[in-house]
Amino acid sequence: MDSQVLVALALSLVGGLSTSLGALFVILNQAPNLKMLGLLQGFAAGLMLSISFLDLAHNAMNSIGFLKGNLWFFSGVIFFAVVANFIPEPTLSHSSEVKGKKNKGDQGGKDMMKKHRRQVFFSGIITAIGISLHNFPEGMAVFLGSMKGLRVGLNLALAIALHNIPEGVAVALPVYFATQSKWQAFKLATLSGFAEPLGVVIVAYVFPSSLSPEILEGLLGSVGGVMAFLTLHEMLPLAFDYAGQKQAVKAVFFGMAFMSASLYFLELSLPKDMSL
Repeated sequence: MDSQVLVALALSLVGGLSTSLGALFVILNQAPNLKMLGLLQGFAAGLMLSISFLDLAHNAMNSIGFLKGNLWFFSGVIFFAVVANFIPEPTLSHSSEVKGKKNKGDQGGKDMMKKHRRQVFFSGIITAIGISLHNFPEGMAVFLGSMKGLRVGLNLALAIALHNIPEGVAVALPVYFATQSKWQAFKLATLSGFAEPLGVVIVAYVFPSSLSPEILEGLLGSVGGVMAFLTLHEMLPLAFDYAGQKQAVKAVFFGMAFMSASLYFLELSLPKDMSL
């Protein structure tokens, strides 16, 4: 393997494994109550929406044009809207319903809590998939930056590492709550970060010779559409249910602002002729 590719792989691992740090923040504390879970799910939804609209879709429209970028974005929305019809999922239930069930009998309360945990776990899987898809182009950026020089690659990798810590929290939190397993939460958050070194391998050996930049940007725009649909369809209802609409909306905008600031500082670390 080329030495430059090895350097890029090492740098991308620095950024990718920072999701593990986010997971550690979660598993070193006790599992949150339902209201805290709702607030943090709202925060995670804000992260996902910011990535979708302000990063992936925005870059696609800038790179391949407004019309094409939108067509790719909404193709992702339609694709996953169809897929969602075939995904079994439990219905959302309010916390008051859980308490009511417990008053009627322990078994009813346990069944309702199982439904809550399945819904939360499903949300964690969605977040892990979305963040993995987002981390993939970041790995490409690290590779291209390291080709320009070690300093550029290192600065970019460190910026991405800071940027990925809250993403690790967003993945680990619902998984930990649903499974009560620290290992499962840590493992899934860590695996979502491995998309970055995978991005290095793909861009180094496959994409330059077989995939045009226009198609690549279009596919990333579609990823943004998928993430937007999943966030609005799965994560926001969960946040509203557990934290209440007003508090959840505040958490969403806080998450969006946090990710936007992160993307801004990440953009500052890029060379002028590169962008995520």
